[in-house]
Amino acid sequence: MPIERKVLLTQSEDHTGLIAQITHICFKHGLNIIKNDEFVDREHHQFFMRTELEGVFNDQLLLDDLNQSLSKKTAHRLTTATRKRIVIMVTKEPHCLGELLMKSLYGALNADIVAVIGNHTTLEELTEKFDIPFHYITHENLSREQQEDNIQQIIAGYKPDYIVLAKYMRILTPSFVEQYNNRIINIHHSFLPAFIGARPYHQAYARGVKIIGATAHFVNNDLDEGPIISQDVTRVDHRHTAEEMAQAGRQVEESVLLHALQQVTNEKVFVYENRTVVFD
Repeated sequence: MPIERKVLLTQSEDHTGLIAQITHICFKHGLNIIKNDEFVDREHHQFFMRTELEGVFNDQLLLDDLNQSLSKKTAHRLTTATRKRIVIMVTKEPHCLGELLMKSLYGALNADIVAVIGNHTTLEELTEKFDIPFHYITHENLSREQQEDNIQQIIAGYKPDYIVLAKYMRILTPSFVEQYNNRIINIHHSFLPAFIGARPYHQAYARGVKIIGATAHFVNNDLDEGPIISQDVTRVDHRHTAEEMAQAGRQVEESVLLHALQQVTNEKVFVYENRTVVFD
């Protein structure tokens, strides 16, 4: 049988000896540990561990052994670092979409962009330059539910691992979000929790801020309040207009969204409560 590389993700109620127990079972199965990261949330008594393994795998036998040997309050997931499938949803702004198209094409993103869905046709030409199908799903004269039904029919045909909102400027309904729990990733144009909602750069300008930022997060049913994956900032001052702040912010948005997707697609993110544990 061929040698493979896989990632074991463990979340457990914390107790003494967890790392030794897990690594011993991996050793017993003849697996070599390439890299290991762990974190303990002492406030909630939760243990998280990400283990890169190499060897000949019998997935079910390994998981059964782990489940039988450890507490029932422990969850394990064994996954491969294969390229993920992503559907991107857009409106009119091109910068985040363009960044992801380029990085996916040249291998800096562990994902294949299988389709782009837009509620305007503005970004169709850009998308098709990368030989990726673009689907125009209008929202005009439709309820949100009707438009989302049309979107879901398209998404279902691609079977994506994740849906990315790359400046998609419509709020999703709870029923849509529920279909893709912790699989929808949004880029928000501010350093959350500040400046939630529309026109954040104008809000920042009016407040006279000295840094602006961007936040990539999983989408839940609370507007802009889902678990945060990645954030970054850049400095501005009184000489920046709202438009200049927006231009600087777009560059941050690109890098933050890319970094978040790199972490997620490389299986480095745990979601717990409304927070994340993100391993570098």
